[in-house]
Amino acid sequence: MAATLTQERFASPDWIFERKFDGIRLLAYKHGGDVRLFSRNRLPQQMPAIAEAIAALPVGDAIFDGEVTWDGRSAYHIFDVMWFDGDVTSLPLERRRALLADLPLRAPLASVRMLEHEEPWELARREGWEGVVAKRKGSPYEHRRSKHWLKMKCEEAQELVVGGFTDPQGARVGLGALLVGYFDHDDLVFAGKVGTGFDTRLLRDLRARLDALEIPERPFTKAVGLPRLRAHWVRPEIVVQVAFIEWTPNNKLRHPRLLGVRTDKAAREVVRETP
Repeated sequence: MAATLTQERFASPDWIFERKFDGIRLLAYKHGGDVRLFSRNRLPQQMPAIAEAIAALPVGDAIFDGEVTWDGRSAYHIFDVMWFDGDVTSLPLERRRALLADLPLRAPLASVRMLEHEEPWELARREGWEGVVAKRKGSPYEHRRSKHWLKMKCEEAQELVVGGFTDPQGARVGLGALLVGYFDHDDLVFAGKVGTGFDTRLLRDLRARLDALEIPERPFTKAVGLPRLRAHWVRPEIVVQVAFIEWTPNNKLRHPRLLGVRTDKAAREVVRETP
């Protein structure tokens, strides 16, 4: 079961919230004293300490789902169970959690506790976690990406300069995505495309402003991955505020969304910020 990324931030008695660990997803198959470990894409994993700890658990056959992290030593954070001497995927989430709660988990095994907090995503940000996962109460375990599990990742934000845009597709109006970047001395460095966070009015208003700034050549002087089709270039004058999860290894924005248009900062002042 995989969680669906959401930009929503909410708290509700119909959902439970857990810490999102930054590690490797691990499925553990226990058949008596025999334990096999697999990654999410079914590759065998060799982790003897974890396998031995699972083999010692007082359950005959079981399939556990969790995340392995490393902080000096490995730990297996178990957050769900699919088989517990029988198929339990159809049981509600609370029942599956109760089965795990009854097991004597000892290091390197650990259970994933519920977060009792009014704003769990703020707790995650303060603690430096990757984020939180919201899970709908009463939901079954599904072998797919599900909206019963929602992942809220901690976001970064910074100003960026608009250097171009793409045409809208389908029923969308105004524009498809903003092409944004930042200044590194005299270079305008391409940082990626921002295609979410707009309403219809903003799409139309931005398109009108951008049309007035259109130029024939791209303003980006350092650019990898610029779109080749349906792209327009503009004078780099409009500054926008963008939220995103992280910078990728290729120095692009991961999961960016528009927060708003800035009118209090000059475009030449926009540089890549260091958290």
